[in-house]
Amino acid sequence: MILRQPGRNRWTTVCVAVVVGAILLACGTRGLAAAPGETIAAAARKVVKVYGAGGVRGLEAYQSGALVSPEGHVVTVMSAVLDAEVIDCVLDDGRRYRATLAGIDPQRELALLTIEGEELPAFVLEETAPLAVGSRIFALSNLFGVAVGDERVSVQHGVIAAFVPLAARRGAYEAPFRGDVYILDCTTNNPGSPGGALVDRQGRLVGLLGKELRSSESGVWLNYSLPAAEVARSYRQMLAGEAVAPPPADASAAVFNPLVFGVVLVPDLLDKTPPFVESVRTGSPAARAGLVPDDLLVAVNGRAVASRAAVRQALALVPEGEPVRVTVVRRGMLVDCELGPRPAGGRP
Repeated sequence: MILRQPGRNRWTTVCVAVVVGAILLACGTRGLAAAPGETIAAAARKVVKVYGAGGVRGLEAYQSGALVSPEGHVVTVMSAVLDAEVIDCVLDDGRRYRATLAGIDPQRELALLTIEGEELPAFVLEETAPLAVGSRIFALSNLFGVAVGDERVSVQHGVIAAFVPLAARRGAYEAPFRGDVYILDCTTNNPGSPGGALVDRQGRLVGLLGKELRSSESGVWLNYSLPAAEVARSYRQMLAGEAVAPPPADASAAVFNPLVFGVVLVPDLLDKTPPFVESVRTGSPAARAGLVPDDLLVAVNGRAVASRAAVRQALALVPEGEPVRVTVVRRGMLVDCELGPRPAGGRP
């Protein structure tokens, strides 16, 4: 015998309908393919936790990255975190690898790390067409550094809110990239999020989460991602050595004072302070070259510099008498300045 409870049956029917409707809505017209949990788990295995320099006065010592080859190529954002003697990458299963900085792309502010691994889980990085506005996405990153060891990175669910040119800054620093980026409706501008993976509902890499920046127009923090097509182009350039090369591992022994050229950098907060120009001495080689306050040095003679210490080391590598060329970010543009031949001395 079946006892019927009319009121309860109505509510049961309604609840079942809501659950089924939610499932169908989540799956869209593709049917019951892969559950979101499976998509997230598969993508999270390809996201790494990156640890390096920082940890003082707002400079975080961690960020995120995405594995883009089974051999251990990791694409992440260019930042002071990578200006460290030791860079560690921790995988989803807790495996820890020592990373090598293989290349930097100052225009897109991306960096390439390499770790010594084999058959690692990796995203397929392709120059895919941009996602349509309104497309559902997952953003995976180690925001706030809460994931350690084999703990899974955090995931946020959202949609593509817009696809527009990037116009952003952080303090005096203006982002050099002016191409189109995804604007997201989820909050990804948290410490640790930069370099995280943006994936679609099928788990495909569609973008890389950008640095913490504010809109140049409104001043609000931006939640944005560089599209996969731009990441793929940058990756190929860095892999081929066409982007800026990092300084050699043994460059830390010698240093050269940029004050010789009349360049005064912002005061040290720690060894990894970003190399902003605080002032330029009148009549100096730097003044004649056109350097101005608030310029951010990103390269010296083609070698990437992400800190005051890196500038001093890169200058020391230039042979005496050879011309010195610095690349700076100024109002969102990359500008080359010729400082003239490197004089003798220059030691602090």
